[in-house]
Amino acid sequence: MLRFSRAKSETLMKLGLTCYGMMRYFRSDSNIFKQTSYPLGSSEKRARELQEPQRYNSFKGASHLSSPGLRLFRIHPQVHRPQLKRHTPLVPPRPPDTAPQDPKAPSSLLPYPPKSKILRAAAHYDTLSEHTPSESVWQQQLKLKELQSVPRPTYYFPAEVVPQAPEDPLFGLARAYKADNSPNKIDLGIGAYRDENAKPWVLPVVKKADEILRNDPELNHEYAPIAGIASFTSKAAELVFGADSAAISEKRSTTLQTISGTGAVHLGALFLARFYKGNHTVYLSNPTWANHHQIFKNVGHSIDTYPYFHKETKGLDFEGFKQTLKSAPEGSVFVLHACAHNPTGVDPTQEQWTEIAALMKERNHFPFFDTAYQGFASGDLVRDAWAIRYFVEQGFELVVAQSFAKNFGLYGERAGCFHAVTAPAGDASNTITRIGSQLAILQRSEISNPPLYGARIVSTVLNDRDLFAEWEENLRTMSGRIISMRDTLRAKLEELQTPGTWNHITDQIGMFSFTGLSESQVMKLREEFHIYMTKNGRISMAGLNDNNVDYFAKAVDKVVRESA
Repeated sequence: MLRFSRAKSETLMKLGLTCYGMMRYFRSDSNIFKQTSYPLGSSEKRARELQEPQRYNSFKGASHLSSPGLRLFRIHPQVHRPQLKRHTPLVPPRPPDTAPQDPKAPSSLLPYPPKSKILRAAAHYDTLSEHTPSESVWQQQLKLKELQSVPRPTYYFPAEVVPQAPEDPLFGLARAYKADNSPNKIDLGIGAYRDENAKPWVLPVVKKADEILRNDPELNHEYAPIAGIASFTSKAAELVFGADSAAISEKRSTTLQTISGTGAVHLGALFLARFYKGNHTVYLSNPTWANHHQIFKNVGHSIDTYPYFHKETKGLDFEGFKQTLKSAPEGSVFVLHACAHNPTGVDPTQEQWTEIAALMKERNHFPFFDTAYQGFASGDLVRDAWAIRYFVEQGFELVVAQSFAKNFGLYGERAGCFHAVTAPAGDASNTITRIGSQLAILQRSEISNPPLYGARIVSTVLNDRDLFAEWEENLRTMSGRIISMRDTLRAKLEELQTPGTWNHITDQIGMFSFTGLSESQVMKLREEFHIYMTKNGRISMAGLNDNNVDYFAKAVDKVVRESA
């Protein structure tokens, strides 16, 4: 009689039980493979398992055994398809008597769940099969049906949550102008320079800089540093503060390249929202550039306004401005237009700037300068930066948003800078280093890296003495033509004896003029004369030229007389 060890006896017993279980399985389902006309492991095979769970779950003989080798015989999704890869897409076969599913039909009317749910269920199915092999296919089918029965969610963004936003007024105005087929139409809404023929003007110095860059064999399109191109930011700081500025020499200023002036204002608003310890109410001039409101609101600031434009004199409401400086909570933020105020074209005089600075220092207010027209307002770069440089000399902590869109004509290249200056103190250098590090973190999360090409053009000009001199000449050309159009328009209106006074047209400065026309007069000019301007009566002086200024003056005269 043969004698076996206990281990061998247990192995033979398990083998016998296994063979017995397999015989029961194949006897009860002997035609399982004959009925399969598709490759094992295909998505149809998986679907068939779900449709006929009992056929694939009949082998129970060895399901309770724990031997690793015998686990192969447990009937779970991998037993009949050893070559099946995990996450095989699960696509149930479509019954031949049904029409193709309408993708727009509600899910409750579809015979099969959406494909995305099937794929998720298939992945979940394989995971469960691997970790819980004793779970039956029937249970898996129930889970799939449960997924299918889940109702589709309602809209996450209904109209009461996300209402339709109004169209941007300026871009809507431009769209209406383009759709107008009148040969006499005039575009006075655009915030971009136009030449004598109402065409965009590429500065000659920009063309030269562009040629230099295109012929540079070392030119590449690698990422810029987070803070931007150093040769650009350093010269931009010198341009706005002066090359001999104490803020630069004492290393208490920092500069980051931004996406033009809009990006600079946004970065500054975000920095103040995070770190400014004073009053978080931001005071904007009334009126101001429309985007100021949205930018500061979007990052959590409260908005208030200070009087700026006097409707009677069509000049600066200086007394109202000063009164707000006195009454505003201490440490408030005041957004100041350095020159060529948008939209009024009204700037404080240098004497008025000194009074503004004194009141702000007395009340410990924080100056936030926006300079988009340096050199474009008067044609003099130093004169247009006077207010900023004066505040720095007075020891203010301040920030500046700087744009090169207007004074270089690089509207679409988005070249700009954000500058921060700390007050003179023993730890000013350490303070500005910390500020710069936090600005870089914010910049990284906002845009990662600033765009290159516009900044390269500006850098090429600012770092070349001859090109810089030519740029100053280009600035005088643009500002000079605008000043000439102011003189011409005023002269024609006074010649026509148009009701009212029109000296404000020449008193104002920069690209824009606040005409004093009412909204109804503006709409009448648009409907009857095809003249397009913003509803508040602002016109872009760059849109006027010798070919259309007479037509515009006569149209204004007619509309003003009819409404007088």
